[in-house]
Amino acid sequence: MTTVYVIGISGGTCSGKSTITDMLEETLHNKYKVAVLRMDDYYEWAKMQTIAPITRISYPEHNHPSAVDMDKLNNDFLAAVYNKTNDIVIIEGIFAFYFEHLREKLDLKVFIDLKSDERIYRRIKRMIAHEAIDEIAQRYLDTVRYRHDEFVEPTRWYADIVINGNKDVNVGVDIITSCIESKINKINKKGLHP
Repeated sequence: MTTVYVIGISGGTCSGKSTITDMLEETLHNKYKVAVLRMDDYYEWAKMQTIAPITRISYPEHNHPSAVDMDKLNNDFLAAVYNKTNDIVIIEGIFAFYFEHLREKLDLKVFIDLKSDERIYRRIKRMIAHEAIDEIAQRYLDTVRYRHDEFVEPTRWYADIVINGNKDVNVGVDIITSCIESKINKINKKGLHP
């Protein structure tokens, strides 16, 4: 390959982004050099607080774009994209499509869709070892769902592909992989970026 193919994977909390990213990386790594950036690794966890609009409870803010360390993310993203040893770069996170300067560099944008009741169930299962169920549910209902509606859901309109996070994700991964390989074959034939 003469250019790096860049994929963005977005969707709500616990929609299946990490699972699909892991499966894509595993599927593609035998044939391509794949770099993965996970936006969760770039949160400045103690930076912001938010006040829930209804209950007025204060929470650490992890669902606002300003909570992301953009300097570090930009540096790592550009280093991955312009590293000539990488064939594919995947950036995964709820804000993968939110920042225009990142979005413009994405060759393929995949949004993982899942209803909010299923996402809260998955969130409870993921976090129950660290927090009480009432705390997990309260925070989701107080802040996370509002931030999703405000910042994440509107970005689905940028997506090239929308995958159902509740169906057999192997089908979704197969579709994404076919799309990637088709585009990469075109790039290699033309010697140009799509």
